[in-house]
Amino acid sequence: MPKRVSMTVMAVLALTKLTSLATAAQAGVAAVSSLTFLSSLGVNTHIDQGYDATKYVPALHYLGVRNIRDSRRNLEKTIMVHQQTGVQVALLAFDVEGTIAAAKTLAQAGALLAIEGPNEPNNFPVTYRGKTGGGKYKSWLPVAELQKELYQMAKSDPILAHYPVFHVSEGGAETDNVGLQYLTIPDHADALLPFPAGTKLADYANVHNYVSGVRPGYVDNQAWQAADPTLNGNWDGLYKGYGRTWLRQFKGYPDDELLTLPRVTTETGWDAATPPEERVQGIVLLNTYLAQFKRGWRYTFIYELGDGEGGDGHQGLFHEDWTPKQAATFIHNLTAILADDKDVATPSAVNYSIPDQPRRVHDLLMQKSSGQFNLAIWGERVRGADDIVLNLGSVRKNVKIYDTTVGTEPVQTIGETAVVKLNVSDHAFIVQFE
Repeated sequence: MPKRVSMTVMAVLALTKLTSLATAAQAGVAAVSSLTFLSSLGVNTHIDQGYDATKYVPALHYLGVRNIRDSRRNLEKTIMVHQQTGVQVALLAFDVEGTIAAAKTLAQAGALLAIEGPNEPNNFPVTYRGKTGGGKYKSWLPVAELQKELYQMAKSDPILAHYPVFHVSEGGAETDNVGLQYLTIPDHADALLPFPAGTKLADYANVHNYVSGVRPGYVDNQAWQAADPTLNGNWDGLYKGYGRTWLRQFKGYPDDELLTLPRVTTETGWDAATPPEERVQGIVLLNTYLAQFKRGWRYTFIYELGDGEGGDGHQGLFHEDWTPKQAATFIHNLTAILADDKDVATPSAVNYSIPDQPRRVHDLLMQKSSGQFNLAIWGERVRGADDIVLNLGSVRKNVKIYDTTVGTEPVQTIGETAVVKLNVSDHAFIVQFE
């Protein structure tokens, strides 16, 4: 009798599991709002440093990105750019009081996206309350104190309280354990940390996981790996800033918490000086926007909008004469295809599949406010291609296929089909259907 009871229990459990799987299969893959994805796209500008902001307006219109990252000097020009393009501003901090005042001005103008802590204190040491930290200084405590004060002042202000605060970037380079690998200091943290448990430093982790990596090279799944929240690889990613700091190996979040940690990338990019390199820059950066969002990054800012402003490299999406590089063109194509101005509160699901999906092929399902679906499928192969079969779950009418490297018009339209065949190599397609 006990054996029969055991087998009955096992049968019930098996049936429950099969029922759950069947329900999941029927439910399909939930889409995300196209507007939510578009709102994640950002780029670094240099209005603060006095460059001609009027040149940014047509460039930003062309790109279709929704956010810029800049600092507080020349604030009236930043507001002008917002008024003429609609972009929101992630405001970079170099102090507390001046940043809070500038953030309030931007918020009142409808231009503020977020407030960000100090930029790369490992490269640009911070002085706060008469003490300097960061770089190779003995202590990074002034950096942490500035970040804590910035957060507390923002959250206590009635205008700014609901805006997110991004963490310090490159906190993984801290030379002493001042807690910059945490958003909130936990109970189990090192007893030597300067702040008590429960102290909040930021709402979002902030890294500069340059897709180009810390060593030169172009490899399969370049963007996908750079976006991996638990990878200890060639990218200064989430793990190296918040899992185990890359300089001194201070312990932070375990892998399972890194997977869900709120996070942003305020700098990533790819240097390209010649036409062949410009194509690689274009496909990799477009893949980066898609991979980052798919892997849980709320905002991604590419460095930078135009060549010649942030240094001697060629990381801009536009040349110095403001003609678009291929990266700008490919991003323009993507944002034009996905363009939408209304959020979808509860996106629908589609029971699509890619049988035997290759490891270098990725997908992201989006839905417009019109109800139309846009399925991004992108490849990250340096050489060669994968032939895939996309099963749409049922017969769809008027299926359009876009190639983001070709333009904003479909390269193929199919009247009715339940299956789409694609040859996927190193860039993104959009499969659009009702």
